[in-house]
Amino acid sequence: MRFEQLEQFVALGVLRHFRQAAEQTQISTSALTRSIQTLEDEMGYELVKRSTRSVKLTPEGELFLDYAKNTLSELELTKKRIFQSVNGNADEKLVIGYTNKASSIVPISCGQFLAQYPHIKIEMQLQDQQELTRKLQQGEIDISVYSQAINSIGSDIHLPDQLVLFVSTNHPLAHKNDISKHDLDGYPMYGCFSQSKQVQTMLNEAIDSLNKSSSIKVGSIEQVMAGVVKSNHFAIASIEHANTIAEHSNLVQLKTNKDLSHEQLVVQTSQQTAISEHVEHLLSLIKKAGTTFN
Repeated sequence: MRFEQLEQFVALGVLRHFRQAAEQTQISTSALTRSIQTLEDEMGYELVKRSTRSVKLTPEGELFLDYAKNTLSELELTKKRIFQSVNGNADEKLVIGYTNKASSIVPISCGQFLAQYPHIKIEMQLQDQQELTRKLQQGEIDISVYSQAINSIGSDIHLPDQLVLFVSTNHPLAHKNDISKHDLDGYPMYGCFSQSKQVQTMLNEAIDSLNKSSSIKVGSIEQVMAGVVKSNHFAIASIEHANTIAEHSNLVQLKTNKDLSHEQLVVQTSQQTAISEHVEHLLSLIKKAGTTFN
C-alpha cells in the first residue's frame, strides 16, 4: 500500500466521481480504477460500490476513508517536523486566502494568533472566490476563508444559494410553506450533480444533511426531471439548472424563506496542510469570529 494510493482513495471518497478524482490526482481513470481494486484486494473488503452513474463507499470504505485521511495528515505533520529538525526549527509560514467579505475577520484573527505564536509567519492574500478555490486545490494556500449565502427552507434545512430543491406540481409538498427535514423523510430523493467541484461538494454535504446519501438516485437533469414528474420523489440540483426547472410546467421549486437568509463563513484547509495544534488554534479563532459574522 503506497501513500499515493491513499491520496487517490481520499480524492475518490471526497468527490464520489472517478473522472474528477483521476483529474485531481493527475492519473488516468483506468489507473485510478486499478489502484482502488488493488486497495480492495489488500484490505480484503469491497470499499467502493460502483454503478454507471454514481460512486458510493461501502461501510468498510467509509472507515478506510477516515484512516486514509488521518494517515496522510500524520504524514504531512511528520514531514514538517523532520524539516524543522533538519533546518533548526525554522519559522513556519501559513498562507491564508480570503475574500473581501471576510476581510473584517481574517486580519483580526491573525493578529490575535500572532500574539501567541510570534515565531510563525502569516501571509494573507485577498482573492476572489474562484481564485481562492483554485489556489486551495493546488496547495498554494493553506487556509481559505469566504462567505456564502445560506437560505432556509423551513427552520432546519439550510442550503447554499447554489442549490435548489424541487418536486412535481402534484407533490404533497409542492405548495407547502415551512418544510422541515421531517417532511422530507418520507419521500425518496433524486440528485443531479454539477461539473463544478465546489458545487459538487455542497451537493454531497446537503445530501448527507438530509440523511439521503445511502438511498439517493442520480442522473442527468433530464432524467431527474422525468423521474420527479412520474413519482413522489423530491430532487436536488445546482442553480445552473434553475431556469430549466422553472420552464418545466410540471415542476415547482420548493419555497425558500428569504427572511431567514444569511451569510455563512466557510473555512477550509488544503489537503497538504498539516493540522497541527497551532493551526487548530488559528482555525478556532477564525471560526469564533465568524459566529458574529452576520
